[in-house]
Amino acid sequence: MSTSPRFRSTAVEQAEAVLVEQYPRLVRLAYLTLPDSLGRHGRVLLAHRAVQRALPRRGGAAGPGGPDGSGGALAEVRVRVLRGCLAPAGRTGAALARAGWPPVPPFVWGLRLWPPAGGIEEVARVLAGEPAPVRAAFVLHRVDGLPEETAARLLGAAGAPADAMARALALGVGETLLRELRRPEFDASVVSTRPTDLLRRRRRVRAGWAAAAALAVVAGALAVVDPARPHASLPVAVGVLDPARLGRVPAQAWADTARIDFTAWPARGGRTTDRALLGRALGAWASASPPHASAPPQPTPGPPAVGRATPGSNASGPHAVGRAGLGSAALVPAVVGRDAPGAADPGRAALGSAALIPAAVGRAGSGAGSLGSGGRPGVVPVAAVGGGVVVRAAPGADTDPPRRAPQLLYAGDSDGRAVVLLLDGDRVVRYAEAVTGRGARELDFARTDEAGVTTAAALTLVRSPDGGRARYLLAPWIAAAGTHDLLRAGEDTKPLALAADGVTAPVEVPRSAGACAAWPALEVTSSARIVEKHSFVLADLGTLTPVHLTYTPLPDGPGAAAARQPREATGAAARAAWAATVCRLPEMRGMRDGGVRAVNIWEFASSELPDGGGRAVWSCTRTSSWAGPGDVLVRLSPAAGPPQDVARAPDTAACGRFGQHLLAGTRWRSPAGRWYLLAAGSREVTGITASGAVRAEARGRTLAAPAGPEAAAVELTGRLASGGRVTALDGGSGGRD
Repeated sequence: MSTSPRFRSTAVEQAEAVLVEQYPRLVRLAYLTLPDSLGRHGRVLLAHRAVQRALPRRGGAAGPGGPDGSGGALAEVRVRVLRGCLAPAGRTGAALARAGWPPVPPFVWGLRLWPPAGGIEEVARVLAGEPAPVRAAFVLHRVDGLPEETAARLLGAAGAPADAMARALALGVGETLLRELRRPEFDASVVSTRPTDLLRRRRRVRAGWAAAAALAVVAGALAVVDPARPHASLPVAVGVLDPARLGRVPAQAWADTARIDFTAWPARGGRTTDRALLGRALGAWASASPPHASAPPQPTPGPPAVGRATPGSNASGPHAVGRAGLGSAALVPAVVGRDAPGAADPGRAALGSAALIPAAVGRAGSGAGSLGSGGRPGVVPVAAVGGGVVVRAAPGADTDPPRRAPQLLYAGDSDGRAVVLLLDGDRVVRYAEAVTGRGARELDFARTDEAGVTTAAALTLVRSPDGGRARYLLAPWIAAAGTHDLLRAGEDTKPLALAADGVTAPVEVPRSAGACAAWPALEVTSSARIVEKHSFVLADLGTLTPVHLTYTPLPDGPGAAAARQPREATGAAARAAWAATVCRLPEMRGMRDGGVRAVNIWEFASSELPDGGGRAVWSCTRTSSWAGPGDVLVRLSPAAGPPQDVARAPDTAACGRFGQHLLAGTRWRSPAGRWYLLAAGSREVTGITASGAVRAEARGRTLAAPAGPEAAAVELTGRLASGGRVTALDGGSGGRD
């Protein structure tokens, strides 16, 4: 066996082969060894530079044991990588390294590099405070799996201090993170990119070159960074735009998992293998994502209800609680806190007007075909960007490019549109383009945080040009579907035809303008493999994700339900409650902190009205957003006459799982013409006290006391069975216990 201390040509070729084969592991060793003071971009460049310079020259010294000994070519390359990484120590070496000295490949101009989040970056943060030799020892022994003696010998050959290995053994890093780094598919050489300061770069170029050269450089820069596509340089991880890397779930995965949400959807549709279509969808997403829309102003609540302020009059009186939409101000900033001109109901905001949408979006949307105009309610039209791509996002939805390969949910043709649905973490993205001819391309974004059996049951696939009909893609666990009009409680559910890939026949959808004469809704049934005899109702509020409608009956009486237990809106009582409320749904679209996820009607109390007014039901309608907060509307529904708005509050936990205690009050005029103060509380309220202009007290959950004809300040307080107190919901600070 040869013990020659010199590398011959074959040894150099062997070292080159080892370097290429082990390149990701060597880059990982170099990156984690380099000082963190260099920054992520500098460490990435220097790591690749150190590995590429580690190839021995002919006649270079061999590593420990020689090329044919126990160390071999890989040991030699590792030692040379360590020497290159341990060299830029101290301020002078670090400064030279940041300046790109020595000037050897690789060179990068105009881009900043960094490793993707997780994995190597997590380990780098853990090791940030340790010296470079200790970090090198940690990688060799704990990550690369070299024996302690071998790692120490390599460190010694690279000039590291003798105590580096002992200090590395004392570091505490979770085994889960280490296993992530050791996975065969993990590639430490994969990086993400973003541009440098474009303006500063342009000024330096103009200052350094003559006029002719400056014009050429500027023209080149404009060709690379197209002003019509200002977001083409947003950071996109390597390989994300490759259709071959899209995630795909087996067709029956939903039946063999405990996680029933969008992640269990298989890839469906007739064009799931169309790389050109998938590539266009991914490219449009990566290059056309607009900046985040600025936060819209806070909505202006209507006149305060009884609580800590002046009570209003009956709904028909001049002091009726305003009907401004719950969160609707977030949709159309131009009408925040104002009545829509010519609106039939004073105080009700007009939604969906194309004039309130940026002109570019309205124009592109009008020719889009399937998704209707840019003024579609429930969607914030973020921007119309270059290349004919119109981007819309439900409130609170992130429109950044994907950082990893998304999951493919659907790719196919429907009603003249080619549609691609993608899942990226907690959001669903819909891309659409015309199958034939020219037309605007579209990107729609929706939130899907913690979606489940009901909230991940359907996605809007296409809409008719007039917005009156839509097709939906149903979840694979949906066994049957039908439609019925929510305004007609006694109407039977009509069966809805489903294609083999889960696409429904065209369905009538609620109109966003005009009289509320009909409100079609989906009623779908889960497969018995998920849950037996489970049907639920979904309503279309104009976004990608239909809204789940539920109902909680009175806490006493024949339909009593346990606390915190909303029911599906499929029974007779639920249908009757929704028939009286559904026309108020347009006021609940596009909430400020996220699109609407579910709407629940909670009938929390009933009371006998004075002067023979009959029995009235108190209800709280809550729209729960994907972000968590919700808007609520409390109403009093007498036995005769229209319901009366009592109180409303935005961004609150009231009437939800974490806001179970509720007290509300209002002024009411009896059939005899007398005015009363009415109040009611939820199941835990044992007594109600009124003070101020009306002084009264009642045991139990309801109160009725005579009140003067003039509105005056009244304060309501409820006593809870636990001994606590709750104030009346009033849209301000009231309603908390």
